[in-house]
Amino acid sequence: MRRIDAMAIIAEVADASNALIVCNLGYPSRELFSVRDRPENFYMLGSMGLASSIALGLSLALPERVIAIDGDGAVLMNLGTLATIASFAPPNYLLVILDNRVYGSTGCQPTCTSRCTDLAAVARGAGVRDVKVVSDEEELRMSLSGSGVVVAIVDPGNADVPVIPLSPEEILKRFMERVSPRMRRS
Repeated sequence: MRRIDAMAIIAEVADASNALIVCNLGYPSRELFSVRDRPENFYMLGSMGLASSIALGLSLALPERVIAIDGDGAVLMNLGTLATIASFAPPNYLLVILDNRVYGSTGCQPTCTSRCTDLAAVARGAGVRDVKVVSDEEELRMSLSGSGVVVAIVDPGNADVPVIPLSPEEILKRFMERVSPRMRRS
């Protein structure tokens, strides 16, 4: 399964359920933008490894479903996020790890998942109760209705898509215009 095809499925499911998406930086964000741009998508243009943490915070502050799309390299940079996800376990949060076994945005250098690291086992070891591993489009589509962590095995490689034509400020502004009226007041 190509990553851009996985992005299209995630975007379709998120759009149909009015879920928010926080997407990993670089090519994954560019691919998501190209398949289905919408104000409910937050494209990370920096801060590698933090899409899952930002999405977790949103899921704790909002009643809406929040889907984090992260890469294997990004999750490896922030493994502590898995323990925090397990600890809070919000029912409206789903982390989809697109595991292509490389750092796709920086030249396709191999990640540890290409050798010996099993992110599903790491998530389970951190205490995440609902962990799925999928490797085709139908399995991915079926896995997106729940919460927890989905490790989607995708082919290495980046789709030939343009750079996102929005500034970081524009991305933040339009996302916050959609999100801030929904924030829980404590």
